[in-house]
Amino acid sequence: MKIPANTEPFLWGVGVGAIVLAVIGFNFGGWMTGSTAEQHARVSAEQAKVAVLAPICVAQFQKDPNAKASLTALMAADRWEQSDYVRKGGWATMPGGTAGESNRDVAEECAKVLAKRDV
Repeated sequence: MKIPANTEPFLWGVGVGAIVLAVIGFNFGGWMTGSTAEQHARVSAEQAKVAVLAPICVAQFQKDPNAKASLTALMAADRWEQSDYVRKGGWATMPGGTAGESNRDVAEECAKVLAKRDV
C-alpha cells in the first residue's frame, strides 16, 4: 500500500495538536484524572462534614453549665491548644458518639467560632 507524500505532515500535526490539547486541557481547562477527582471529592466531603458538625459542637459548648468559665479557659489557651481543649471537654463528640470519638477538624472549627463570640 502506498501512502501519499503529504500524509507525514498531517500525522505530525495530529500528534502535536493532541499533545497541545492535553496540556491546555489539564492545566487550564479543568480536566483531571480520576484519582485527582476522588481526592477533591474527599476533601470537599470532609469540609462539608466540618461545616455541619461545628455548629453542633458550639451548641453543646453553650449548653454546658460551666460555659462562661470554659470560654474563659479556652480564650486563655494558646491558639494551637484550643482545639485540644474543646476535644478534651467532650463538646466535639457528637450526640450518640463515644468519648474520644471527636474529629480534630470539627474541634478546631468549633474553637475558632467560640473564640469569636460570647457565650
